[in-house]
Amino acid sequence: MNRSASLLPSSQEGPASADAFRTIAELGGDLAFLVDCATRLPAYVSPGIDAMLGYSADDVRAQFADDPEGPLRPLCAGLDERLRRFAAGDGSRLRVVREFVLRRPDGREVPIEVISTLLLDEAGQVRALAGIVRDQSERRARALERKHFASMLNHEFRTPLSTIDGAIQRLEATGAKADEATRARYRKIAVATDRLIAMLDEYLSPDRMLEAGGQRRADRVAPRLLLEELVAQARVAGRPVAFDAGALPAQLRADPAGLRLVLKVLLDNALRYSPPGTPLRIGGGLAEHGVELVVADAGPGVPEQDAARIFDKGYRGANAAGLPGSGLGLYMARAVVEVHGGALTHAAAQDGPGAVFRLWLPMPRDTERFPETLASGQG
Repeated sequence: MNRSASLLPSSQEGPASADAFRTIAELGGDLAFLVDCATRLPAYVSPGIDAMLGYSADDVRAQFADDPEGPLRPLCAGLDERLRRFAAGDGSRLRVVREFVLRRPDGREVPIEVISTLLLDEAGQVRALAGIVRDQSERRARALERKHFASMLNHEFRTPLSTIDGAIQRLEATGAKADEATRARYRKIAVATDRLIAMLDEYLSPDRMLEAGGQRRADRVAPRLLLEELVAQARVAGRPVAFDAGALPAQLRADPAGLRLVLKVLLDNALRYSPPGTPLRIGGGLAEHGVELVVADAGPGVPEQDAARIFDKGYRGANAAGLPGSGLGLYMARAVVEVHGGALTHAAAQDGPGAVFRLWLPMPRDTERFPETLASGQG
């Protein structure tokens, strides 16, 4: 399977182009793969799979076609169930993250992380499964090193503290005739020593150090893929979506989980405050030295008297009567955006009823200088 002939035909791609997806995944040394959901066969596999996992792209295709129990099948395990649940209206497994150990042909085991997402066409139908594979060997090795270091550090601190603790206990036991001030000093030293030993157990135990120094949090996100995930969720909820995304940077420096939370809040509000079946508009593009992501609905909009306070903590507008909610969603969403140096604003729709929420995030100047880092296209 060569690179030029292994991508899905354009009519079978999801909203993102396979080329953009492949580039983003492979820039960081990860493997990328695409599985055609109609045939359940790989349509693309990164050439680097041989170096990471010991299998060629042809090995992958052969195993998927002829060996349902082969060692590579876990790369997209559970696909049939995910498709069944999606067809039933459950969008909770559009994106799945899994970790497991894969055995290479040479017998060596490789710990890997697989992040996969279902790609949908404009009609909301699943066309492919896109995934990236990350080798976790270095991460596990670093974790083991941290654990050894923590054990050494714990031992080096505990040894003199144990000596002090033993000495002060002997002084207390043999100092019955000491004056009150001296005994008070003994007690103070003993309490401080106990406290230091407790702090070792709490903060410098190998397990605690391993937990605190675990996997580095992701700090980059592909804005177009975030929007496409949101479009998929909206379509699973039964809403028609107009998706329009212009030029966007391939990646932004941001917390992926935080931005997903913000967009989920905006989508939930759009679904809650607009009539069932009415369309939504989701899009994004460049704006004022940054990136703007937009979620708009065709509902009645935010009442004028509430517009100035909808981002206040615990505030619920006049149109929220009888609807579930705590008044914290937009407040938390704006807080997350502001931590990223961005802004979350609301405006009434200009071409009819509805509310428009705009999420602006700053874009590093080096990204603006190099347009090849931008991914463009229209859904």
